[in-house]
Amino acid sequence: MTFSILARDPDSGVLGGAAATGSLCVGGWVLRGDSRVGLSAAQGAAPSTMWGEDALAGLHAGRSAAETVAQVTQGDPGRDWRQLAVLDRAGGSAAHTGCRNTGWRGAITAPGLVASGNLLAGPQVLAALRDTFLATGGTMAERLLAALAAAAAAGGDSRGLQSAALLVLSDDAPPLSLRIDWSDDPLAALVDLHRRSRTGAYAAWLPEVPTRRDPGRPQGRAEAAQPPS
Repeated sequence: MTFSILARDPDSGVLGGAAATGSLCVGGWVLRGDSRVGLSAAQGAAPSTMWGEDALAGLHAGRSAAETVAQVTQGDPGRDWRQLAVLDRAGGSAAHTGCRNTGWRGAITAPGLVASGNLLAGPQVLAALRDTFLATGGTMAERLLAALAAAAAAGGDSRGLQSAALLVLSDDAPPLSLRIDWSDDPLAALVDLHRRSRTGAYAAWLPEVPTRRDPGRPQGRAEAAQPPS
């Protein structure tokens, strides 16, 4: 039903996740993150949003990605119907794929990266996610968007796509959480939404938003900016 990727930039420490699916509202279901500890992607035939939250709690408790996946999945009698991917702040990655998710299903990991999916056209979808992300330059968001496009071109969700989402987290910048909850072409809509978030009045306002490294913002400039709400 879904393919997703979680990644960490080893130079900047920026964390990012992206997902797309042939159903509605993939961002609300799948992606969770905290720049202090890492990311999770909870999906599957019967996904549990609690898995994503519990994974972050495990990371906050000091568990590694592998320890977190084991702890979250082992006590759930519905685990065979679910998938969970976790990436910790150090770049450790791990995944669980329940055996009752619809094929093709699986996950692949690399240093600082984990990709997973189910109801896919085949294993080439996850290979495209990984390879394109690793081969693409630019910002974390740009690399993730390129990876989603490559995965879709490789067959993607075997039903087609209806929603897509992007999450980028850093201690030095406001969180970027973009969601296309339904569209005939959600990847194109997500690219356009990302472009809009990086230009114009919205982009001019972003430097006023507090960050983990600079929680004291704004510093007298907010009146000149045009916040979105």
